Amino acid sequence: METLHEWDRLHQIHPWAAMDAYQGYDNMLVDTADGIYLWDGNGKRFLDGPGGMWCVQIGYGRDEMADAIAEQVRKLPYTSPFTNTTEPSAVLAKKLAEMAPGDLNNVFFTTGGSTAVDTALRTMHFMNNRLGRKNKKIVIAREKGYHGSTYLAHSVTGKERDKTRFDTESRLVRFLPDVNPYNRPDGKSVEDWCDEKVGDLERMIEEVGAENVGAFIAEPILSSGGVIVPPPGYHKRTFDLCRKHDILYISDEVVTGFGRLGHWFCSEEVFGIQPDMITCAKGLTSGYLPLGACIISDRVMERCSSPDEPVLFSNGFTYSGHPVSCVAALKNIEIMERERILEHVREVTPHFQDRLQQLRKFPIVGDARGMGLLGCIEGKGRNLEEERELGNMIDEACEELGLLVRPLINMAVFSPPLVITLEQIDDMFDILETALANVTRKLG
Repeated sequence: METLHEWDRLHQIHPWAAMDAYQGYDNMLVDTADGIYLWDGNGKRFLDGPGGMWCVQIGYGRDEMADAIAEQVRKLPYTSPFTNTTEPSAVLAKKLAEMAPGDLNNVFFTTGGSTAVDTALRTMHFMNNRLGRKNKKIVIAREKGYHGSTYLAHSVTGKERDKTRFDTESRLVRFLPDVNPYNRPDGKSVEDWCDEKVGDLERMIEEVGAENVGAFIAEPILSSGGVIVPPPGYHKRTFDLCRKHDILYISDEVVTGFGRLGHWFCSEEVFGIQPDMITCAKGLTSGYLPLGACIISDRVMERCSSPDEPVLFSNGFTYSGHPVSCVAALKNIEIMERERILEHVREVTPHFQDRLQQLRKFPIVGDARGMGLLGCIEGKGRNLEEERELGNMIDEACEELGLLVRPLINMAVFSPPLVITLEQIDDMFDILETALANVTRKLG
């Protein structure tokens, strides 16, 4: 096992590696997994609080997923999506169109969430060029929003506390201030905070000029920003503003899609909007294989159409509509439907959220927030250094007790596999309570 760690340290660059110590990591060697649990190389079991990376909806170790994937590999592992189609990609496209709200009937398959976001933004560029609106390209995004690591997706990502040396296309984007109700001034109601946050978008559109704004991109819940749930009414009011000014509304459901809030997509079912585009990935295959999609409305496609000139939609990937990944998605959806996993999420969510709120009793916890099977605890710190230390302490205390969480500076977030039972929810929060008690005691 030590040899594997050494090879990993010397040769593998991990996502979000700190460049002052990128060869000094001692990442957990995960050996096996089953259900909601992982085992490391020493045989220690961990409850997978983050659900992989917000994605392992149906849990690990599903033999029928492995069988479906293997069968498709033997039958047809790959064919060019530029000139061919396959049964899995055609069936999956139809299925996603049926799941998506309103007139979102057009599916462009990508390799993951970042490339789905890139596709959405490029579609906006294409549409406005087609309509002769060559200046209507600016994207309005939100501070603490996360949309991916490719150049376009990273450019509209608002992780303001991440120190980076990467370039972004700053001419393309304008960021709105933090929407987190936890950070509202003392004495300000949630309703007044919502008014202010909607006003932020209205003022930004006025400042930039509606004729220059092409799209507003928003996660229903800002997941990597710390499971930030905007105030009630925010989504519908910002959607209405976009409609008023002919600005495309892109709903980034890479995390919230496929059951995380108890619905296939939450834009309409939970927040009452029918966006122009939805991006998705992660839970689409439960992480068994990489796949993403940009689902586009008929309204947008009609405006992109080019009946009077032969213009190509020059966007695509070698692995668009990959037949094996599409089979994995179809089997994943079949399992979720057969086992009524969406209904299960809605049934266990009240208990999950109740246990989450009970963590507020610890003095080191400033906020506990979430929705569906998404949760976050935010620790109190006087400065960034203190916050990082506190986050690391909580992470280490949980790991020692057999629970994995995802540390984000002073926050710990969790999105366990959707098949988690009530008893396992209690196990998870019992460990969290013990870990927080241990950290509180260490800090005096």
